[in-house]
Amino acid sequence: MFWKFDLHTTSHIDTLLEKEDVTLTEVMDEDDVLQECKAQNHKLVDFLLRPQCMEDLVTFITQEPSTDVEEKVKYKYPNISCELLTSDVSQINDRLGEDEKLLMKLYSFLQNEPPLNPLLASFFSKVLSILIGRKPEQIVDFLRKQEDFVDLMIKHIGTSAIMDLLLRMLTCIEPQQLRQDVLNWLNEEKVIQRLVEMIQPSQDEDRHSNASQSLCEIIRLSRDQMFQVQGSSEPDPLLSTLEKQETVEQLLSNIFDKEKNESAIVSVIQILLTLFETRRPAFEGHMECPPGMSHPSFSVNHSILEAVRPRLKDFHQLLLEPPKKNMMKTTWGVLDPPVGNTRLNVVRLVASLLQSNTHSINTELINLNTLGVILDMYFKYIWNNFLHIQVEICTAMILAMPPAPIDIQPDTEAEHVKESILIKHLFQKCQFIQRIIDAWSSNEKEQAEGGRRRGYMGHLTRIANSIVHNCDKGPNGPQIQQLISELPAEDREKWESFISGQLADTNKRNTVDLVNTHHIHSSSDDEVDFKESGFHQDSSLQQAFSDYQMQQMTSNFIEQFGFNDEEFADQDDVVDIPFDRISDINFSLNTNESANIALFEARCKEKIQQFEDAGSDEDDIWDEKDVTFAPEAQRRPSSGSTDSEESTDSEEEDVKRDQFEASNPSNDDRMEVDTDCDGWLGTSVASPAASAPSDCGSSKAEEEASSSEHRSITETVINGSMKETVSLTVDAKTETAVFKRFENHLHTKELLTVANISSLHYWCFETLDTTTIDPVTFNLCALSWVSVM
Repeated sequence: MFWKFDLHTTSHIDTLLEKEDVTLTEVMDEDDVLQECKAQNHKLVDFLLRPQCMEDLVTFITQEPSTDVEEKVKYKYPNISCELLTSDVSQINDRLGEDEKLLMKLYSFLQNEPPLNPLLASFFSKVLSILIGRKPEQIVDFLRKQEDFVDLMIKHIGTSAIMDLLLRMLTCIEPQQLRQDVLNWLNEEKVIQRLVEMIQPSQDEDRHSNASQSLCEIIRLSRDQMFQVQGSSEPDPLLSTLEKQETVEQLLSNIFDKEKNESAIVSVIQILLTLFETRRPAFEGHMECPPGMSHPSFSVNHSILEAVRPRLKDFHQLLLEPPKKNMMKTTWGVLDPPVGNTRLNVVRLVASLLQSNTHSINTELINLNTLGVILDMYFKYIWNNFLHIQVEICTAMILAMPPAPIDIQPDTEAEHVKESILIKHLFQKCQFIQRIIDAWSSNEKEQAEGGRRRGYMGHLTRIANSIVHNCDKGPNGPQIQQLISELPAEDREKWESFISGQLADTNKRNTVDLVNTHHIHSSSDDEVDFKESGFHQDSSLQQAFSDYQMQQMTSNFIEQFGFNDEEFADQDDVVDIPFDRISDINFSLNTNESANIALFEARCKEKIQQFEDAGSDEDDIWDEKDVTFAPEAQRRPSSGSTDSEESTDSEEEDVKRDQFEASNPSNDDRMEVDTDCDGWLGTSVASPAASAPSDCGSSKAEEEASSSEHRSITETVINGSMKETVSLTVDAKTETAVFKRFENHLHTKELLTVANISSLHYWCFETLDTTTIDPVTFNLCALSWVSVM
């Protein structure tokens, strides 16, 4: 934050506010006025809190701007005024929420005649909503004093911003008791009944839509609140009013007892669908688990079902004679009449009624043959997938639901039956099996003649699979098997042939992998097939390591890969640092262990013998010997590298070496070995400055100072460019090695004891992966080993 450190430049507003005659519009013209207000600039806040400024801000958002103003800046000041009043500055909230004169001026916006200016209405709703959230007691008390508040809200319900304000009063009031008081007050004002009256053919579509959406949100919010506040003793009065039988009957009367109006019908169906919601569905159309089948559903209020049941015949009639729709021309053909929003929502309502699994509702649907009409629509409108998915849901629920219990009396237990009347109706009256086979055959014939595959075939495939699945494993399996066996012999043979032939082939095609990953060839010519690379037959470890590289990483490796936080801390502060970060990776080596041991020992002997001088065959390389250094003039080239090896260096290494040699043309950092120092352990890598005789003398002094029991060989390696000295002391008796590092001539040491010298050899050979090793490389390898230890 720049202002935290006082690094920001002084705002021009501070200079502007020092003027005595500055106006509100001049301040609002500044580009950073909103930023300064939200940052609670004291001068700006004090200026805005002036009575005249507060009144002007409220006026901007409640009165229509002048028509003389240019259109692109017409709502500039109303917009900025709204942002300033809703910047959530406590002083502004206090002044606006506690000044009744300002509240009355704000409230006066509702007293305008409809329709309200939608932009100004959004400003008004936003300001009043934040006041309800920040000053709930004062605002609720003020609104309850206004006798026409509820009337005005219903009057302007066609404006979406006013509908949002009504819902804000149900959600933004935090104190539970105050919220309950608001609900009781709104219920006493008959908000639900007034919203229901808005949904009738005489009102416009905006009122239908907003009133319906308000009632739906009230239902959802009230039910969510019931689940969240389990200990609430008082029920939600608005929800109770909505679920009353007389309220639902009034809704249905508004759409059926008057002229047919699609907007009103759809709005009422939306409310009914919300009332039938046992839980808000996460998805729709998943046939393996139809809605309501995965767990016991939350029971629907019986009064709602009783109000809907007598009107089922009216909904059925809507399927046959929907509101008049004009002929629709499509790319496929002419739809006369099209399905329409009314019939689609009626089918959705039937699906919700089936989910309730009520015997009286199921019986009425069967008597009306509503399912047969829906199936007719399914096969007629072959390209309307919105309709197809709803029919699929209906059939899947019928096949998967247990039989509905028979209602005898409300106070007595229901009688359980063994057979589903819906399944019997579907297979016998609706001829479900025959229609599926006929539709499939008709589609294949049309495709064979060059036609297009019908749009419902995918859903028809899933419906057929649902029949097969429930016949074998569903709760109604025996009944379905019995009904299939009762089919005419010809139809039964067609069905059996269909499921074993056409349906099976379709399912097989639908489950085939779209991409075959077994024979994919890379289009890149630069890639190398490492799996086909040949390895020497004797290199069993190399082959095993290659196989390990080519295997897939497991999830355990992925989770453990990387660095831990402790690895970035100081080593002395962490006591439980793992010795090896990837020690948990296990892989098998399909090799002969005894052969590996013999191979390793042979390699060790071979490598050690390579460094022995021709005249000292009988000398033991582990014997203690003096270390001396030759003068700089007698230095000879190291035998640890060859021209062939240098020629195989990478280009990057060549560049680095050339740059170093260019900066030090007179330096020759080659190994120096005194002829008197027998054995390869007496070698050292040194810079020219480090090859002076004094260094050799220092090494000898250290050797003579050691006791007879702990005799050791000391080797000093000086890296002149890094100004770092590393000393390696080897104890031949105890087979231990001590490393000392002196950096920048500071007397600080890092000691590490190595338990076994042979481990050092083994690590060097494995790391370098080579059959030869020179003294210089061995020493550098040893230092690298210390760094990783």
